[in-house]
Amino acid sequence: MKPLRRAAAVSDFREAARRRLPNMLFEYIDGGSYAEQTLRRNTGDFELLSLRQRVMVQDLSNLDMSVETLGQRLSFPVGLAPVGMAGMYARRGEVQAARAAASTGVPFCLSTMGICSLEEVAQAGTPPWFQLYILKDRGYMRELIRRAAAARCPVLMLTVDLPIPGARYRDIRSGFRGLSGAESLLNRTVDGLGHLSWLWDVWLCGRPHTFGSIAGARLSQEQKATDFLNWIAGNLDRSITWKDLDWIREEWSGPIVIKGVLDTEDARAAVSVGVQGIVVSNHGGRQLDGVRSAIQALPPIAQEVGSKVDLFLDSGVRSGLDVLKALALGAKACFVGRAWAYALGAGGRDAVAGMLGTLRAELEVAMILSGCRSVRDAHPGMVDQH
Repeated sequence: MKPLRRAAAVSDFREAARRRLPNMLFEYIDGGSYAEQTLRRNTGDFELLSLRQRVMVQDLSNLDMSVETLGQRLSFPVGLAPVGMAGMYARRGEVQAARAAASTGVPFCLSTMGICSLEEVAQAGTPPWFQLYILKDRGYMRELIRRAAAARCPVLMLTVDLPIPGARYRDIRSGFRGLSGAESLLNRTVDGLGHLSWLWDVWLCGRPHTFGSIAGARLSQEQKATDFLNWIAGNLDRSITWKDLDWIREEWSGPIVIKGVLDTEDARAAVSVGVQGIVVSNHGGRQLDGVRSAIQALPPIAQEVGSKVDLFLDSGVRSGLDVLKALALGAKACFVGRAWAYALGAGGRDAVAGMLGTLRAELEVAMILSGCRSVRDAHPGMVDQH
């Protein structure tokens, strides 16, 4: 645990996760699609933005980091984005992450492909936001939506940029996918035996290793968690259009957030069908490679629809400074994915809470040194672009 006591940034949690997790799980978290150009742009384009340092502008003794969105009050403008298979990074990982988020006063969004079911996560504390993929079996999608409503999930986050999985070459190179049954078993065994802490915590004590929200329906109890890419590739629905929001609204009366928008035309379409929020996102660089970064896509979308819906951003956020940059360019809050997955894999709930504390402390410094008393006061003039 010594490395975690010295963890000072998200990059430190990443390194700790790399050491603790089997290689194929770490590469799954860490990698992007194809040549990973967009993965690099997501962080690189944040680095091209400079915050304007301002001094003695106003009294900054009492900062206000809180934000109201979709009927909830966040202690600071960050949430935990949906991440698949988190229960393979730490024992009952989604529950641990949800508890860390609740203790910090920020939302946790549970992935459809979570190891823990939405009922297990909801019963463990604050009901999560629920992320939904568009599946071919609309009847089962309705069942999932109804379960989310029964679990009192406050927000439905509809991920729309995954009609087909992107080609993630790291998953092939690591043996996460593409191997035969016997080869895959041998690869997992050898990989796991080299990481005894993870082996005890997750593999031996963290069962069941099924997808809690869909196991027993379209993914059998016998299938391994690492088989999910093959399953999901055959069950995602490429026929989805904006008209499909009508039947989703029939089953869901709460706020709907569309995740995976990079284009202003798509943002306008989302507003036209009556959603309450949009996540400007390229799926963390894991889908279509070569597209613009999320932070580059944010300003024109904010200008187009920012007054009509709550805008969020994910993909590339690695610090509280990044959060303030995104707020200045039009986001109401940021969702982090890899950041909390790294922390969870490194040290479970406490590490996730520690990572969130780091982001908050970094945001505090950034606000004070840029003369921003309230996150709601962030504006484009606070940022220069190289």
